[in-house]
Amino acid sequence: MNKIKFNHNLTLNQSKVKNHSLNSPISQKSFQEILNGINKREEVKFSKHALERLNQRNITLNKQDITKINGAIEKASKKGVKEALILLDNKAFIASIKNNTIITAATGEQLKENVFTNIDGAVII
Repeated sequence: MNKIKFNHNLTLNQSKVKNHSLNSPISQKSFQEILNGINKREEVKFSKHALERLNQRNITLNKQDITKINGAIEKASKKGVKEALILLDNKAFIASIKNNTIITAATGEQLKENVFTNIDGAVII
């Protein structure tokens, strides 16, 4: 059996090295394609509860608002936040950052004297 010796007194069986060669393709995607996929997040989703709150509270969002919310989620994600309060103008959203989902929404009067729990970060946009 052929063995490969390394400087750090580590020995590998050459047949195992052949079976797990670094040259064998793990996937057909290039490194750049994989990297682009990691950096590109989906557009924010809204839970059923959040959609109900948007409707009940007459909260409307335009494309620019969605873009801002996506940016806020991205910033929170980079900081390691799991659940965030996102403040946009006079609107508040609770977001699950890891799920890229708005959980609930409030505006104006609902924000006064309200306590937001189970969040570990806030983004004001």
